[in-house]
This record gives sequence, C-alpha cells and structure tokens, in this order.
Amino acid sequence: MTRHFQKELMKIKKMVLSLGAAVEERVQMAKAAIDDRDAQMARKIIKQDFEIDEMEVEVEEECLKVLALHQPVAVDLRFLIAVIKINNDLERIGDQAVNIAERVVTITKQDPTDFLFDYSSMAEKAQIMLKMSLDALVNMDVDLALKVCLLDDEVDDIKVIAYNKIKAAMAQNPDNLGYYINLLLISRHLERLADHTTNIAEEVIYMIEGEIVRHSIDESD
Repeated sequence: MTRHFQKELMKIKKMVLSLGAAVEERVQMAKAAIDDRDAQMARKIIKQDFEIDEMEVEVEEECLKVLALHQPVAVDLRFLIAVIKINNDLERIGDQAVNIAERVVTITKQDPTDFLFDYSSMAEKAQIMLKMSLDALVNMDVDLALKVCLLDDEVDDIKVIAYNKIKAAMAQNPDNLGYYINLLLISRHLERLADHTTNIAEEVIYMIEGEIVRHSIDESD
C-alpha cells in the first residue's frame, strides 16, 4: 500500500485514541460523581456528551472513506473493521457514563437514606479495564487484552452482590423504592460499561491475530 494510505491509517488510529482518551475522562468523572454524590459533576458529563458523539461520527466517516477509496485487504482490512467496532463501543461507554450521571442527579434529589452501596470498587475495576483495553490497542498487546476479558467476571460478581444487598434493603424500606431502583441501575450501567471495554479488548485481539474471540473465552471456563 502507498505511503499516503498508511498515513490515513495512522490518522484513524490517532482519532480513535483521542476518542478513547475523552471517554476515559468521562468514566473518571462518572466514578467521582458516584463516590461524592456530585450532581454538578454529573450534569457536566451529561452536557458534554455531544462531544463524544461527534468524535465517534468523525472516526466512522474516516474509516468508511478509506474503505471506499483503497479497498484494503488482510491486516489493513482487519484494522479498519476492528476500529469501526471499537469506535462504536467507545461511544456506548460514553453513553453509560451519561446514564450513571443521570442516576446520580436523580439520587441527590431524593430523600436521603442510611443505605448506600459502595460502588467504588466496581467503578474502579471498570475504569482500569478501559485503560487496559486502550493500552492494549496502543501497544498491540494481546496478553493485556486477554486480561481485560478475565476482569469482566469480577465486575459481574460485584453486580450480583449489589443486587442482593439492594434487594434486601428494598424489602426493609419499601417507601424508598425509587431511590433503591436508581442505585440498582448504577450497577447495571457499570456492568454494561465493563462489557463494552471487554468488546474493545476482543477487537484488539482480532486486529492482531485475525481471530474472533467473542464468547470463546467464557466457553473455555
């Protein structure tokens, strides 16, 4: 392929990594909003969501343009297919950060209760998974991508713990049902966020090795 084509591929990689950095910042903000019950921080995440959406559209358009103009094959085609999917997952992670922010805003408006599930560990694991998946993309590191896939189970386990504790709290204090439902939804959004980071890791593996690993990791357990 021509030097011009390789420059276009590098441009796309830089664009998707810039999107990744912006999404990583939103996830950090979402974690802080949860930890501190910071409605102002949460509203900032919601207000800035359009930036993530615009960046996602730009990356997709650039990928489609290169596909149409150069009709790449083999490794270069795999790269573009993977980037299109990673791009979509990053935008979805941004959406989950917004969903979390909306729950935080709602919770801060509701009557306070003695019960508060500590989501710091779950949020931190999801944040680490995102960083690892992006590092795997930068360094084309299969081993690191595989570690992300394995961490997903830990996030799922915390979600189960959260569900059981919040369900018990609901039974004891049904008057605060709305509050507990919003708490429960935070665990759902964090789990989905972690799922999307796992998707990114799986696409990195596909990009490097040409092997579709989605679902196969779970099946080997």
